[in-house]
Amino acid sequence: MFGNYLIGLREGLEAGLVVCILVAYLVKTDNRAALRPVWIGVGIACAISLAFGALLEFGTQELTFEAQELIGGTLSIVAVGLVTWMVFWMKRTARHLKGELHGRLDAALALGTGALVATAFLAVGREGLETALFVWASVRASGEGSSAPLVGVLLGIATAIVLAWLFYRGALRINLSKFFTWTGGMLVVVAAGVLAYGVHDLQEARFLGGLENRAFDISGVVPPDSWYGVLLKGVFNFQPDPTVLQLVVWALYLGVVLTLFLLPARAGRPAGAPAGAPRG
Repeated sequence: MFGNYLIGLREGLEAGLVVCILVAYLVKTDNRAALRPVWIGVGIACAISLAFGALLEFGTQELTFEAQELIGGTLSIVAVGLVTWMVFWMKRTARHLKGELHGRLDAALALGTGALVATAFLAVGREGLETALFVWASVRASGEGSSAPLVGVLLGIATAIVLAWLFYRGALRINLSKFFTWTGGMLVVVAAGVLAYGVHDLQEARFLGGLENRAFDISGVVPPDSWYGVLLKGVFNFQPDPTVLQLVVWALYLGVVLTLFLLPARAGRPAGAPAGAPRG
């Protein structure tokens, strides 16, 4: 549940900050008439993200087991690729996000209503589609068979909405660069488990071999149905009997990606400063 809460918080806060920056800029520049197209774009992005999530959940139920595992494994790997790109992108651009969005909004204001809708849709829709795909893959990987993963995501999104509102009102200030670094690092750990689960799906679909080659089996020490087994599964997508290929992929991804992600920023870049969205 924690892993899914983290996804909802991280992705929800990214989208929330984007909306705060757009709204605050329009209010400060006395362009309140442009707020309606922006909210329309945000609403369209949310609706498409929900529809995409529903398609992922219900669109594969009539397929054969092998086909479901093949699609699930492939999409899990795609989701890991997207979230990996996202955490590196946000680490690099968190300090400059406000200026980048202001530039896009100025261009959209010059073009008219349709451009404003498109700007808001594209700014929020990317996070929404990434969230839907990664949450779906993470829920499959957790295999809890309960509503806990969905509850975790919703609690994360609700927390993100509250934080974004506090940023907008100027009631909360936080070093966004450090926040996204810490949450990004934790998401890399979650993504490593999702990647390993995706590889297992492809093995069950007979697309990859080695399904019977277990790296180890500690099911007797960490029973999957125990409270600590469920906790490890829900947070880290831990599996007590991974295949050799799963373990190798998990270790390589975690070792390489986490090391690169935690490397200090290159010299000459401006240091991060406590920031919040401008007050409207």
